[in-house]
Amino acid sequence: MTEPRRPDPEPLKTQDALTVLIGTALWAVALAVTALVIRPDDSQPILTCAAGVGLGLFGLLYIRRRNSRL
Repeated sequence: MTEPRRPDPEPLKTQDALTVLIGTALWAVALAVTALVIRPDDSQPILTCAAGVGLGLFGLLYIRRRNSRL
């Protein structure tokens, strides 16, 4: 005899904006440290950190717009 399936649990409430904001701040710190330490002829790490900051800001805007629609 099979048991009836239990209902799915409710989704957890998370603070997505705070998580993305902390990640973006960490990319900004990495950008500052990299800009002070890196040689001028190697710009790849600086561009990587700048892309992390840019994508984090985009993610923050996206999450805030999504939350305002819900």
